[in-house]
Amino acid sequence: MHKILIIEDDTTIANIIKEHLASWGMITRCVTDFQNVLSDFAEFSPHLVLIDISLPFYNGYHWCSEIRKISQVPIIFISSASDNMNIVMAINMGGDDFIAKPFDLAVLVAKVQALLRRTYDFTYGTDILEHKGVILNLLDYSLMYQGNKLDLTKNEHRILQVLLEQRGKVVSRDTLMYRLWETDDFIDENTLTVNIARLRKKLASVGIEEFIITKKGLGYTVE
Repeated sequence: MHKILIIEDDTTIANIIKEHLASWGMITRCVTDFQNVLSDFAEFSPHLVLIDISLPFYNGYHWCSEIRKISQVPIIFISSASDNMNIVMAINMGGDDFIAKPFDLAVLVAKVQALLRRTYDFTYGTDILEHKGVILNLLDYSLMYQGNKLDLTKNEHRILQVLLEQRGKVVSRDTLMYRLWETDDFIDENTLTVNIARLRKKLASVGIEEFIITKKGLGYTVE
């Protein structure tokens, strides 16, 4: 089932949309913390976003731009500010469609379903991994944390991807080395140690401390 994130500060409208989309078999969530929309987005990992322009703290254009830094997920703007300037602005900021308020729920569902079909007919899934505010982009070698972007090496990116995919579990050094170099040939274990040390230092530079935990004699984990 597709997951839809609703970024709308009018709780009445948000809940109506939430319940109606759920009745069509979609998994829905409404944002409630409008200062940390990106964290909610990353944690929920939706297949489509519905977003209003007028929001507390930062407007919909801002959050659309922030989402576009880490994901190409479809975004539909829903707003009563439906003049040509706002429609053009929404599309230029990365939106895929615009629905003017007030709107018919049948039209909303039709547009959502059409955009989901166009986006996921051939590729299905999301392109980020998130844990404790750390957002790893699977489409390039980058990471976002509290508005800071880190460019990672191929090995650093692969290490984090493996650990985040298995978060809460201990990943052995042998498994990490195999995933990094994808060979049964002998690889000096010190090479992995050096890569882990460099990655930890890079994470610490943006305030991500004690993220990768060493389990002595076992391997590494992200808890």
